[in-house]
Amino acid sequence: MTLVPFDDRDGMIWWDGALMPWREARLHVLSHGLHYASAVFEGERAYGGTVFRLGDHTKRLQNSARLLGFSIPWTAEEIDDAVTAVLAANALTDAYVRPIAWRGAEQLSVAAQQTKIHLAIAAWPWPNLFGADRMQGVRLGIATWRRPSPETAPTASKATGLYMIGTLAKHEAEAAGFQDALMLDWRGQVAEATGANVFFVIDGALHTPTPEGFLDGITRRTVMSLARHRQIRVVERAIMPEELEAASEALLVGTAAEVTPIRQIGAHHYTPGRITETIARDYAELVRLPPEEVTRRAA
Repeated sequence: MTLVPFDDRDGMIWWDGALMPWREARLHVLSHGLHYASAVFEGERAYGGTVFRLGDHTKRLQNSARLLGFSIPWTAEEIDDAVTAVLAANALTDAYVRPIAWRGAEQLSVAAQQTKIHLAIAAWPWPNLFGADRMQGVRLGIATWRRPSPETAPTASKATGLYMIGTLAKHEAEAAGFQDALMLDWRGQVAEATGANVFFVIDGALHTPTPEGFLDGITRRTVMSLARHRQIRVVERAIMPEELEAASEALLVGTAAEVTPIRQIGAHHYTPGRITETIARDYAELVRLPPEEVTRRAA
């Protein structure tokens, strides 16, 4: 497949309050966000022209910024309107949306109080992260890299710097023939994949790690709610690697991954079954409902 570089595309990007041609959305090489990872972002999906749980994504973007010590100088309503404008300007209904906020080039040092805060929003067509045949299940290696302690990094923030670890882990997994990697945390407990949360079906219940050193995903919380509506017991707890063999099903969930079955983690094999299929079907239905119905069902 021929890759289309992200800096050479047709379309419009919202940047600091206005839409501009895609190829003109450029920043200076000495921007603080590039050198010190002082940036936060969101990954969102639009289905039928409506971004799924847009308000929750915008709220998390603002909170992520606060955790990194800055405020985004646009209100939640203005950010939501900008997302809608980007979709309309690019004539997109089903799309991936990427807002990102970062510190500018006014100051280039560890201290950055004098930097201007920027916000850009782009959108483009992007099918599921794992492709059209994902329902057969994806294969994960077990990463040697680990998620950091919340005492060493702002792990509750969707901060760009935290994804460097995921990139290293995913490259390592792909080099070994896998599609992604399961990551452990600093204690050796199961955490997540490189960009998605993980669930395991054990004795008919849905088990998932407590998000103590990784992002408590919006899709993660949605899946937990869908499971409870189906009377499937949901258990948040510490999960150790040796427990992987006890699971009958496993699945990844996230904005990019949506709900994707897992068929292998390291030496452990799984078969997508009733619970995975039910959650995937319910999620696919939910994301296309009106926002008020989404709020009711995801409560």
